[in-house]
Amino acid sequence: MIDRYFDDFSVGERFITRGVTLTESMIIGFAMTYDPQPFHIDVEAARQSNYGGLIASGFQTLALGFRMVLETGIFRVASMGSPGFDELRWLKPVRPGDTLHTEIEVREKTPSRSKPDRGILRIAYRIKNQKEEEVLSFLSMHLLKRRAPAA
Repeated sequence: MIDRYFDDFSVGERFITRGVTLTESMIIGFAMTYDPQPFHIDVEAARQSNYGGLIASGFQTLALGFRMVLETGIFRVASMGSPGFDELRWLKPVRPGDTLHTEIEVREKTPSRSKPDRGILRIAYRIKNQKEEEVLSFLSMHLLKRRAPAA
């Protein structure tokens, strides 16, 4: 992936990540540390829950989906963080053996009026399983450096 700055992105542009398969141990390990609810950490309790089996924490799905985007390198040189995100939705349970990937689309591109060295991209994230079912979605704002003007 070539280095990309705010100026290099276009509204409507899409990216798709590689896939990652979640294992039972990944799900339980994450949940034991960050979201220790019975349907995330206890196979038998999960079987008796309304989910009918072990499911990944939505926070794990969110973090994994975001990590997959970062691993593409598209924000590597220009990222200045994010002021936040909107409309987070957990749409379907993620189970052991599911292979997830992330699809993103640039929705808006706004250069900063007060700081000309940066701009904000508003990006729609869709995390999907191996059946192409959306399991999580959100809108994120990415603060990115602009390319330095040519001398």
